[in-house]
Amino acid sequence: MSMTSKKIKIIRNKLDQIDNKLLLVIKKRTQLVNEVIKQKKTKKEIIDKKRINTILKRIKTKSIKLKIDPMISINIWKTMIRSFIKYEYKNFKKK
Repeated sequence: MSMTSKKIKIIRNKLDQIDNKLLLVIKKRTQLVNEVIKQKKTKKEIIDKKRINTILKRIKTKSIKLKIDPMISINIWKTMIRSFIKYEYKNFKKK
């Protein structure tokens, strides 16, 4: 194994560790979303465009401050929000 491939393996191992931490954070977020679902009375409450815009603006601002390419974080958050909206629809038990 070359030095380059050893370094890549070490870096990928670190990436895997971060992925595991991200999964734990997603689990916590899911638990909170479950709490939110219980509070909503109708399916119409699932999509809150104002809240989504507020979140995306905050993520963009924080990304710039943290020197993260906002395109990366905005895309991740949009995907996450879409995924949780689908999850809420699937798990919403009331009418």
